[in-house]
Amino acid sequence: MKNIILIATAIALFVVGLNAMFIVDEKNQAIVTQFGRPVGEPITSPGLQFKIPFIQKVQFFDRRFLEWDGDANQIPTSDKKFIFVDTFARWEITDALQFFLRLRDERGAQSRLDDILDGETRNAVASNDLLDLVRSTNREPEVTEDFLDDIETLEDISIGRDAIEALVLERANERVLDLGIRILDFRFKRVNYVEDVQQNVFDRMISERNRIADQFRSEGQGEARVILGEMERELARIRSEARREAQQIRGRADAEATRIYAEAFNRNNVSRDLYQFLRTMEAFEKTMDENTTVILSTDSEFYRFLMGGN
Repeated sequence: MKNIILIATAIALFVVGLNAMFIVDEKNQAIVTQFGRPVGEPITSPGLQFKIPFIQKVQFFDRRFLEWDGDANQIPTSDKKFIFVDTFARWEITDALQFFLRLRDERGAQSRLDDILDGETRNAVASNDLLDLVRSTNREPEVTEDFLDDIETLEDISIGRDAIEALVLERANERVLDLGIRILDFRFKRVNYVEDVQQNVFDRMISERNRIADQFRSEGQGEARVILGEMERELARIRSEARREAQQIRGRADAEATRIYAEAFNRNNVSRDLYQFLRTMEAFEKTMDENTTVILSTDSEFYRFLMGGN
């Protein structure tokens, strides 16, 4: 029985000891609460810590940078253009005790940031033109193609996107000073037209692209006509030179054939007779076929050769 009591006492002391100790790691900070109220200062150093067991509890809070992601809202700009604005921010807990007293936990902080950042975003968008929300600097458009030479000059902006984001960040931080948090950064994640305006913008972009395409097509057709004209002139020149060369070759061949015929004709009587016979046969071949009827006189050369006489 005594041993059982000792074991139970040891277990009880062990449980009490475990409940009296807690560990704060590098990524967290903590406050100790007693009956729901904070006790002492926030614990920001990592390591083993102690509290009153079963009476006090520990609330942990993140020491790292935290994310806030806003909802896309439809907001009119000062120049009466309706746009969807999607934003995001990064924040941190700077005073865990004040944070616990005012916001309790991260869910409460996210809800409060929704009110503050969304409100400041609406104020900033409604107070500035669309150009200031999408551009940060005044600059000349860089023209890299000849067909863009007639592009319109960009309008100047008065404040710019970066300055608007910095203004929202500054005003939001002024409103969270007593919440134990600090907003580190704020950015416009996306700025877009509402659906009806989007279609008009797309139509205008398509019209501009079609204009440039027509210009390319017109220039290409003109260039094609120049190339075709040069090709036809070159082809005509080549054909003319080929015909001239062919005629020269044909002339030289005819002259050579005539020379050979003349030499054969003047060589002797037998050759002359053979030449006359061959020429006559060639004439027969060119002028008559199996359906040709020929009437010859007895003193014609055709008759003489046909009859085999001299």
